[in-house]
Amino acid sequence: MSKKIQTAERVSQSDVSDNYVYQRSVLAYVEAAKRIHGKVLEIGTGSGYGVEMLSEKAESFLTIDKFASQVGTDLSEKLENVEFKQMNVPPLTGLPDNHFDFVVSFQVIEHIKKDGDFVKEIHRVLKKGGKFIVTTPNRKMSLTRNPWHIREYTVDELTTLLKSSFSAVEANGVFGNDVVMEYYEINKKSVQRIMRFDIFNLQYNLPRQILQVPYDIMNRRNRKKLSDSGSHIKMEDYFVATAKDDCIDLFYIAEK
Repeated sequence: MSKKIQTAERVSQSDVSDNYVYQRSVLAYVEAAKRIHGKVLEIGTGSGYGVEMLSEKAESFLTIDKFASQVGTDLSEKLENVEFKQMNVPPLTGLPDNHFDFVVSFQVIEHIKKDGDFVKEIHRVLKKGGKFIVTTPNRKMSLTRNPWHIREYTVDELTTLLKSSFSAVEANGVFGNDVVMEYYEINKKSVQRIMRFDIFNLQYNLPRQILQVPYDIMNRRNRKKLSDSGSHIKMEDYFVATAKDDCIDLFYIAEK
């Protein structure tokens, strides 16, 4: 895999410092796997840890990513119903109208510049009654600006965006139990200690592209420093419930 995508934005199942994020990412796939069937499209293959989980529930499974990846190629060769395509989105080039039963996209929409077009394209490729399952960080729980994200959403903002194209929106969130929230508070204090040096509020005043590399270095260092605190977190320490301002991620299901 290319070095340019080895950022903290690509969660690793093998790096213990990613465990806090990885476990809640796995929960999203587990919850999606309970709901999907038929023809399924995943937007954002990432490191591919959710493909097998979802594809075993699908008749056919197309997973796409903006980066060429040996992971995607290997999964396509290993699993008969899986196909991998490299594609920048939107648009969903070459994908037919009214084709998929489900579209799944986890931790991607915050990276999409034209998010309205992204949602419209997903609506286009879904069958009538098809569903879009999406996760993204809850802005109100973010500890600092993430310059890799073009924007983040509140509960109301994501609801409004999805309702602009979809007929029904189920607004859920991913929450953590006391074990998770203890780590969250430790992380919050650690980030605050780092950000006290940003006396000119550069995280908000500089273009995000300039901040990406230093942010990633500091984020990775911070995660590694807190590895012991987060290494014992399990997927079961997270749960999905009706979205509120204190959920960590938004977990939405929109129906065409």
